[in-house]
Amino acid sequence: MASAATGLDADNFSASLGCLIAPSLGELAARLVSVAGLSPAEREVILSATETSLSFVLHAKLSRLLVLELNAARVDGRLAGEDPRARWRAFLEISARPSFWEGLSVHYPTLRGRIEAIVANRCAAALEFARHWASDRRDLGGLTGGDAGELAALGFGAGDSHRRGRTVAIAECAAGRVVYKPRSLAVDNALRGFVAALRPHLPGTTIAVPAALDRGGYGWGEFIEHRHAADARELRDFYRGIGHWLAIMRLLGGSDLHAENLIACGGSAVIVDCETLFTPVAAPAQFGYGDALDRAAALLSGTVLGMGLLPGRGIGLGWRGVDTSAVGMLGGQQPEVPQPDILGVGTDEARIGMSMRAMPVARNHPSPAPALADHWPEVLAGFDAMSEVLVARDRAGELRERMEAFAGCPIRIVPRASEVYAEIGRMLWHPVSLHKPAPARERAATLLRRMAANAGFAPAEAEVIDAEIEDLLIGDIPFFTALAAPGAIEGPGGTGWRSLADPIGDAHRRWHGFDRALDRNLIRASLVSAYINDGWMPNDVSLLPAKGSGGDPEARRRRHAARIVSNLVGSAIHGDDGSVTWIAPVLGPAGWAVQPLPPDLYTGLSGVALLAAAYLRETAAGRADPVAGLDALLSATLHSLGLFQHALERNGASADGAKVRPPAPGGFTGLGSQIWTWLLLADWGMDGGEGIERAEALAGHLPHAAAADNELDILSGAAGAIVPLLELADASGQPRYADAAARIGDRLCDQADVHEGRACWRQERWPDGIGGFAHGVTGIGWALERLAMRSGDARHRRTAAAAFAFEDALFDTGEGAWRDLRNLPGGQKTAAAWCHGAVGIGLARLDLDPACAQQETVRILRRAAEATWRRGLGWNHCLCHGDLGAWELLRRAEAADALPKGCSIGELLDRILDSLDMHGASCGIARDAFIPGLLPGVGGIAYQLLRAHPDCRLPSVLLPGRY
Repeated sequence: MASAATGLDADNFSASLGCLIAPSLGELAARLVSVAGLSPAEREVILSATETSLSFVLHAKLSRLLVLELNAARVDGRLAGEDPRARWRAFLEISARPSFWEGLSVHYPTLRGRIEAIVANRCAAALEFARHWASDRRDLGGLTGGDAGELAALGFGAGDSHRRGRTVAIAECAAGRVVYKPRSLAVDNALRGFVAALRPHLPGTTIAVPAALDRGGYGWGEFIEHRHAADARELRDFYRGIGHWLAIMRLLGGSDLHAENLIACGGSAVIVDCETLFTPVAAPAQFGYGDALDRAAALLSGTVLGMGLLPGRGIGLGWRGVDTSAVGMLGGQQPEVPQPDILGVGTDEARIGMSMRAMPVARNHPSPAPALADHWPEVLAGFDAMSEVLVARDRAGELRERMEAFAGCPIRIVPRASEVYAEIGRMLWHPVSLHKPAPARERAATLLRRMAANAGFAPAEAEVIDAEIEDLLIGDIPFFTALAAPGAIEGPGGTGWRSLADPIGDAHRRWHGFDRALDRNLIRASLVSAYINDGWMPNDVSLLPAKGSGGDPEARRRRHAARIVSNLVGSAIHGDDGSVTWIAPVLGPAGWAVQPLPPDLYTGLSGVALLAAAYLRETAAGRADPVAGLDALLSATLHSLGLFQHALERNGASADGAKVRPPAPGGFTGLGSQIWTWLLLADWGMDGGEGIERAEALAGHLPHAAAADNELDILSGAAGAIVPLLELADASGQPRYADAAARIGDRLCDQADVHEGRACWRQERWPDGIGGFAHGVTGIGWALERLAMRSGDARHRRTAAAAFAFEDALFDTGEGAWRDLRNLPGGQKTAAAWCHGAVGIGLARLDLDPACAQQETVRILRRAAEATWRRGLGWNHCLCHGDLGAWELLRRAEAADALPKGCSIGELLDRILDSLDMHGASCGIARDAFIPGLLPGVGGIAYQLLRAHPDCRLPSVLLPGRY
């Protein structure tokens, strides 16, 4: 598992830590002399590596304490020096004395004992390594490519610390490098043999496991050099190998296979750490959102998504939005993560703060700029090919026997993510916790118990939790292990936790019942999670033919809409309680992830409800073909939305009083989207008679949600709630909702960064502001102007105008489009989509002046239509960043006599229908996966096909409201 250490710089207080380390290093030096076979130079290498490791670990644990004591000494006047830097140096001198640390024991009673445990454990682990090196070096020639020779360099800490300071180490000797692991490598050897046995049945496979020398409680592994693929063939082999690993790990119950556990060595995908095989499957969880969602979650458990190989975004506080997967973790597609840091270092006013840091570059990719979308078919092909081999070996009666090679191998169980332990560990080492250790320990136990109650597989037993906390207090990540055989799981401190009945047999039986079609769809769908945005990629091959075929547009329109809606009905997951859901890529606070649908409109159930209701309306009007089961599906979807709303009411605060983060307020992925969904359904008479009441109940949560929001945009932020609130005021006759919208508008004005008449809203992702409708100034300006049109508030109107001025300044006359400030890889400067670019900009301006009474509206509309016609077509068909979003703008431009030269809406629809005929409905990076979402998925494609009938009066869903 990736190291859970903080990002604190180990040089800042290193001088203060020497006195804590020196005595034990002296004892270690004396003990190393007694290790037969070590040269003096090797002893120095081991000592130096130990000192480096201890300095880093102690610095990470003690920096907050030292900063606190530094500031206390400054305030008390105990630091000599004429300036802040001199007083900093004075503090380093004071804190480097043993008496300083002895004096801290009064205020921090457990501190000295914790430090001594860390130092003693790391020194003991180093001595253990030395003995193993001295006794085994003559046997390492098979791993190093020759006689190992003398130890020349050593690095401890290649991963987390477990079991009293033990870590993976990289040893460099005359013949090369070798990996030392303080655990049994029997499972590594068994996996290597298992792959070797399969190779004759799939000769093209290049996957590998490093050679290993197992010594029981520890072992040595071959060091794998990272190497980029030399050519297209090696690239193909690597990605096909990922598919082979997916099939094998699907059988063997592999998990925790993140980016640091896979190395790309040319065309070979090498798994370098495979201790987490035969992972137990957690009991199905009950989430309180209906049986369908629980059933979908149970389907997902044990699928290919649980291995860590496929892209997926973290949801933990410190890792939200980070993709640590073995095939993901793409450069340029990771958010910066907050890490504790010393601000003002080198002065007596130093303080602890958070710095945003880029994720480190792993060695899991076969090229410096991986194009996953280009190679994803190879992943699927590899998965299919290896799955067929395994099925054939199983039918031949060989597979179960081959799996017995793992019997009795020690395996690791990971019931909690290391990120969870790291966060709790940081809390336990906080100065307040060091001062009052008992309450801190109880807080940690409460958090771990709460996690066990909410997770399907985590220890809740008091003695196990107590042992986990003991490990965290001495700088270790708790470690759970078992044998691949019937027996108990051993937890930290020798505690027992649960039992495995038959891990190998269970894995084989689960594999027999696996749904390969589901796994294939999940592999396809997971691709979107590798990217921060399911973005607009103009360099991709266009799906749009240059000329339409002229076929019957009405028949094709009906056929494609009916096909999508039929697939929607057929792919639904139903619960016994009348609920329904789907498994698909969805956009949430952490980014894209494959999961059951949330309640929002953008990728969730609200969008499905609108599509189903719209299709039924058009069917009743004779403008769409009937789809069996759609009435029942709409009822189930509305019931499921109700369950989400009931859970929102129920979970406003947890039973123990802990704060629960409210949902997003936004107009597409938040409460605002659900409000206007219910308002639309009420307009159509398809709300079960309770749409206004539902919308009002949702609006009751908006003040809390808007106060907690830091996005502010239309998509997920507070701006997206303004227009739905205004419309709810009209529908309910309650002016308080318009007042709530005005308060949001006031906050947006307060937080606007206005310079030279231009306003933007700075966000963590875009500190200089950003244009566009979904995330940027156009959407916020549109919402403020709609508010001003209602309230007459001059401040709202001025800020809206300043937002539009910022957007106008982004127009690049050379490109003929608006600059995209996301700095997407590939070098494109401008965008022409709804979310970012011309489509959203044009629709927003036209909505504010639908009669084009102002010449400025016509000018913006012409620019947007030109950019859309030239750059916004051909990548996919979806509403968000595809052809049917572009069609929406160009259709409106036609009505305003602002179409570009050569553009015909009838011909464009003909070409789009031809594209659907040739390629099927495509909606972005995960083209072949079924994505029911309304904006980025096939749901929006069907919705727009309904709207393409000349008599259709369905409103657009590209602006939040009932239009």
